[in-house]
Amino acid sequence: MLAHRVARYLLLLLCCLPCWVAAAEVQATLDRNKVELGETVTLNLRVAGGGAFSAPDLSALSNDFAVLGTSNNTSLSIINGRRSAELTFGIALRPKHIGHLTIPSLDFAGGTTAPLPLEVVAPDDQAAAAGNKDVFVDASVDPQRAYVGEQMTYVVRLYFATSLSNGGMDEPQANGVELSKLGDDLNYQAERGGRRFNVIERRYALIPQHAGHIEIAPVSFQGELIDMADPNSFFGSTRPVSAVSPAVSIDVRPVPDNAGKTTWLPARELQLSLDGGPAQKDVRVGQSISLTMNLQATGLPYEALPALSMPALDSATVYPDKPVTGTHVSGPWLIGRRQQSFAVVPNRPGELIIPETTLTWWNVLTDKPEVARIPARHYTVLPAVGAASAQANTAAAKPADEPAAVAPAAQHGTPWRWIALGSVGLWLLSVLGWLAWRRRKPASKVAVKTAVVPTTARELRAAFLLAARSDDAAAQAHTLLAWARAEQPGLANLGALAAVLSPASQREAIDALQRRCYAGDAEPALGERLATAFRDGFQWRESAGDRTSSVLPPLYPFKLD
Repeated sequence: MLAHRVARYLLLLLCCLPCWVAAAEVQATLDRNKVELGETVTLNLRVAGGGAFSAPDLSALSNDFAVLGTSNNTSLSIINGRRSAELTFGIALRPKHIGHLTIPSLDFAGGTTAPLPLEVVAPDDQAAAAGNKDVFVDASVDPQRAYVGEQMTYVVRLYFATSLSNGGMDEPQANGVELSKLGDDLNYQAERGGRRFNVIERRYALIPQHAGHIEIAPVSFQGELIDMADPNSFFGSTRPVSAVSPAVSIDVRPVPDNAGKTTWLPARELQLSLDGGPAQKDVRVGQSISLTMNLQATGLPYEALPALSMPALDSATVYPDKPVTGTHVSGPWLIGRRQQSFAVVPNRPGELIIPETTLTWWNVLTDKPEVARIPARHYTVLPAVGAASAQANTAAAKPADEPAAVAPAAQHGTPWRWIALGSVGLWLLSVLGWLAWRRRKPASKVAVKTAVVPTTARELRAAFLLAARSDDAAAQAHTLLAWARAEQPGLANLGALAAVLSPASQREAIDALQRRCYAGDAEPALGERLATAFRDGFQWRESAGDRTSSVLPPLYPFKLD
């Protein structure tokens, strides 16, 4: 009986487990954040893991929205052999009135969604006047006035009252701007002039390149409508239709005078941060500090952001890693991102200070300059473990040795007369020795074999592997760097060599060798580790030409003027 109850409780827990997992991953999104009265908007509820879930209670939406219908879709994906699923539950909504509305929280799949804002505006009078047409095209830009380099959103909407057989719409054209498509087309319904239309919305990121007046040419549509009212056609005939959007004009402002002399960054939001590093703020000589700098801006692609860098430090060496860049789309806006990782290796005890980093940017929402800051960081650098014990032993030995060395000098002063006589005696012995050497018979010639200095990469590799068998860290470092310079001329030191190597095993072996040379860290079997890491030669990273670069000035230092 007891076993039966335990089995029943376990079965109940297993049934509840999917709901607990989904509750942590349910997410609500809107396909648009701004609509006109009469248009529809889709609320999507996404749950990772898929599965079967009951429809949510939508009664909380009835005050501000009319629920037109629901749908669900499950997508499967396999990435690196790992299978994942996602369920999307769509809800078509039509706002009932104008204003700033809020999609309330909904209980779905065992979790609760976050509230979402939605702005509902009055219908466009020009679009309402075109409501008597079966097909028409509308175009708009937001905002209508912007700075050079500021992202604007250009939107083209195709309205059609009956079904389309086929059709195509031209791409927008304009001189002096950069245009790129934002995401996929949106499909919804809207009411214009008392008629219900299907709408296809297409968005573009528009970035003006110079100040002045810019006009975007009209966008045309060519297609065929299905006419179901034709009595001579069983399935309905088609007729050609065409429509042209109005031209859109924008005024582009130049860079303001109070923007400063730094890189011009007109953005809606900008974030600059530095992550990583030890929490206790205490490090040792030779110990690497891993730091990651992140820069993200809304309304700018990553190409417009400055390259991230760190200033040269007197008491440490900075090794930058390969930068990570990218631009993704969030609604109508581009979000550019740069990430740069650094390895900071202190080279002497004391205080290590990483100075404050600042970046001046222009907030287009407030129309004012702002400064993003990374506060200065302070670290206490302690001696290496081996170096600390060696210094302590030396300091303890000096008080016992020094009195024995200076006692004779303190007790018995050396007369100047004896110093002079000793100097004359040494001079006479030197003269006699020279005369005796001149009178010797010539010595027989002795064959001298000149040592062969390795010059080729193959010879230098053999010399390094020979040095790796010994316990001489200086010889290991010298032969390794000489071998590397034969393949990659211009390497300044072992740190520069580690920065251009790809395998972590080779970089870590070089770090261990540097700690042995400079910090006295006696790692066992270091020679065997070096020989194993470099037995098959160097494995270089990609060439410098393949790395992401920026023609903009480096990030550090940017100071507010």
